[in-house]
Amino acid sequence: MSENTLTTPKPFDWSSPEAAAIRKRRYAADRRLRLYGLASIITAIGLLGILIASLIITGHTAFVQTHIAVEFTVDPENVPADDPASGNFRAVVADAAQKLFPDVDDAAEQRVASRILSNGTPNILRDYVVANPEIIGQTITLKVPASDPFDQLNKGVIDRDLPEDRRRVSDTEIALFETLEERGLVTTPFNWGLFLNADSRFPELAGLAGAITGSFYALLVCFVISFPLGIAAAIYLEEFAPRNRWTDLVEVNINNLAAVPSIVFGLLGLAVFIQIFGLPRSAPLVGGLVLALMTLPTMIIVTRAALKSIPPSIREAALGVGASKHEVILHHVLPLAVPGILTGTIIGLAQALGETAPLLLIGMNAFLTSPPGGIMDPATALPTQIFIWADSPERGFVSRTSAAILVLLGFLIFMNAFAIYLRQRFERRW
Repeated sequence: MSENTLTTPKPFDWSSPEAAAIRKRRYAADRRLRLYGLASIITAIGLLGILIASLIITGHTAFVQTHIAVEFTVDPENVPADDPASGNFRAVVADAAQKLFPDVDDAAEQRVASRILSNGTPNILRDYVVANPEIIGQTITLKVPASDPFDQLNKGVIDRDLPEDRRRVSDTEIALFETLEERGLVTTPFNWGLFLNADSRFPELAGLAGAITGSFYALLVCFVISFPLGIAAAIYLEEFAPRNRWTDLVEVNINNLAAVPSIVFGLLGLAVFIQIFGLPRSAPLVGGLVLALMTLPTMIIVTRAALKSIPPSIREAALGVGASKHEVILHHVLPLAVPGILTGTIIGLAQALGETAPLLLIGMNAFLTSPPGGIMDPATALPTQIFIWADSPERGFVSRTSAAILVLLGFLIFMNAFAIYLRQRFERRW
């Protein structure tokens, strides 16, 4: 046999100790990979749990509000029957505050007693009398909010055992408040005002009604604009547009716009919609337009992905029975793609709901004491309301900030859960 003759290599023995060591290393690497993934998931869930727990611990007190039952004598001398809105309700409230403590004769203590009630009590009483003018001349009992320091005192945020110089309330004020508690005049019901009241300088009266309404109007404008435009653009690019350098350029720019920081869209809205077109600042119309610009690239990308997921056999079968191009798309392809389109739409709107930077640039962070009446009225939104409260120096806004974040998270979770339901309910697997 020649020296250059090739010899057949000996087959590897997979039952040998060397093969066992190789398998052992592979199995160990597989276990490590699974453990890394599991550790990542546990870490993410743990951090999310810490965030939610901290918000609940800080914000749960905002969902209840301290109220005090007060008797008000609506004297016709202070509140004229022909024009109750112009009445001197501060005098009525001052008289009622004095009657809460009939044994207090000192003028300084009487002023302390009047500070237990919220500064917005005259406005609350005025609205009630204007809505019920027949009570003029009578004595009524209303449960009105306590001022923020006494609200925190009742909730335990202010420690009564601390030295007086380290508390917002004095020993005299605590003694007067405890007198009301002993008489059963202090209650802590659910704080519906957090959802029904607009913003206020007084934490005990501040609510999210204006922000929720403003977010609704802005999302409505965003949906009306981005939904049809996004679907139309996606259908054209996916079904009709020729494949050339111009359509490639458009697709690249759409993908790039989806990654542009939201503050850039806010600058665009400020320059175009407000400065050039002269639309009102702080209006939900402008906010909705800016959010629509921000959401439109995502809508186009999601709709194109939904259209691509439809099997080509659907198009071929429809064309085979004589359907035209637009009939194939409108009657067959688009209805089958609707579940994916709706899912992407809801997720895009949920992203728009949480945006803050573009709304701050167009002025949707104004202090407003009433909800907007339409898309042209000044308004705030939930993210900007959270920003405003977080920047407020009053202690009572700390809990309300966390409560507002929980409300915003609740809306986002609901919208994403609804998107998941739509996908599972209507999705077809091919």
